[in-house]
Formats: sequence, structure tokens, C-alpha cells
Amino acid sequence: MLTVPPGLIWHRLPLVFILRNGARVAKRAALVTGGSGGIGLAIARRLAENGYAVTISGRREEKLLKAAESLADDDLKVEAVVADVTSEEAVVELVAEHKRQWGRLDCLVNNAGIGIGQPLDQIQAKHFDLQIAVNLRALVVATRESVDMLKKAGGEHGKALIVNLASLAGVESPPWLSVYGATKAAVIGFSKSTQKELVGTGVAVTALCPGFVATDMTEFAQETVPAEEMMQPEDIAEAVSFLLKVSPACAVPELIMARPVAGPDTQGM
Repeated sequence: MLTVPPGLIWHRLPLVFILRNGARVAKRAALVTGGSGGIGLAIARRLAENGYAVTISGRREEKLLKAAESLADDDLKVEAVVADVTSEEAVVELVAEHKRQWGRLDCLVNNAGIGIGQPLDQIQAKHFDLQIAVNLRALVVATRESVDMLKKAGGEHGKALIVNLASLAGVESPPWLSVYGATKAAVIGFSKSTQKELVGTGVAVTALCPGFVATDMTEFAQETVPAEEMMQPEDIAEAVSFLLKVSPACAVPELIMARPVAGPDTQGM
């Protein structure tokens, strides 16, 4: 049974948490998928600290609620929406709920992702389909549903932003992560195409390509690469801040973030 703490309004849409300090009037608003922890939560916090009203989404109710509370406790404007991004309908409803709550979208962060390492002769169709659905299809659907709001914001102030979390795996193509790397390479390609299509609208698009970041997702590698030698989620949040600060005359279609000690033993990650 999920216990909702004081200060939090809870209703289902199928499940939405709206924090009371999240006034519906926002000068800037952002949507971060996969925002219940790790990189997504760090980005959401940085955006909220910079004055954005933020919608975060995640699949696990209790983890998402805890993340939302951590932001609300610091008087940051946040809405949390439970969404399984493998469902197109859920992604469509997530963007619609963000619009109902905040009325605008200035920054879309497509962060939700999953990586499943398997040797070539053991690749399973269900794992292939899952990585395609989360890493690529959800991102495309969220972009499609958000683009009109983003163009409106870009027309107002010339600096709307789409950040697509790719990976250094999409550049380095490491072994045993062939499907994951392929989905991230596709994210990079989609991001570049999106930027070209949105030229002149005031919407910038960047594919962020980090190597190992110390999150739950990289626990599998932390016996080889200690967490303290990995990038931190706050490093990625700092990159998003940088992208928002550069002038509209500066396009950053792809941003590679690598560990200085990465080498062949970690496949460049």
C-alpha cells in the first residue's frame, strides 16, 4: 500500500502526483522522463533550481514519489506522473498531463533508458524489443507530442531545448551491448535530423553521449570501474545547464562526455 505524505495531492491518471507548491502558472516548464533517480533526477533538480516547473515520470510508484518529495521539500515546483514508456498511449498521456498542469514546455529531456548486455548468440527478442521501445520509440513519441509546445516556446524566447540521452555506446559500439549501442546510435541520428527539421523555430536539439555514470544502471560495471571513477549524475545536469545558457546562435547537435581514464579495458566507456 502506497502511503501519500502530507503536502501531496494524489489521484490517478492512471496515476499522477501533483505537489501543492506546484502552481499552475510557470514562466518555464520542463518534462524529464526517467526522472525518479540517477541522471534524470539530477537534471530535474537542476532545472527546478533554475526556475523551471518540472514534470518527472517513472515506472515505479514508490521510487517516483520519493524523488518528487525530495524536490518538493526544497520548495521546487514538481509534478510526478507514473508512466510506462513502453506504451505509446502512456507517453501521449504523459505529455498531455504536463500540458494540463503547466500549460507550456520549454525543455524536453528524453532520459528514460534501459541497457541489457548479451553476447550475440544469446540476444533475446523480448530484450531487443524492450530496448527499442524504451530507448528509441518512447523518445520519438514524446518528441512528436511535444514539438508544438516547444516551437511555441521557441518562438517566444528563442531557446527551447530537446535533450536526448544517448550514450558513448552509440559512438564506440562496445561488444556485448550491441543492441543498446544500436538504439543509442539511432538516438543520435534522430536528434540530428530533428535539429535540422526545427531550424528557425527557436528549438535546439542535442544528443548527450556520456560514458559510464555512477547510477543503478552501471552497477554491473562497478567491479571493474569503481563508482568514484565514473562521471556523476550532476555532471550530466551541468551539461544541460550549459546547453540552456549558450545563445540561440550556438547549435550543439551532439555532446560526448567521456571519462579521462577510459580505455580498451572498459571498451572506451
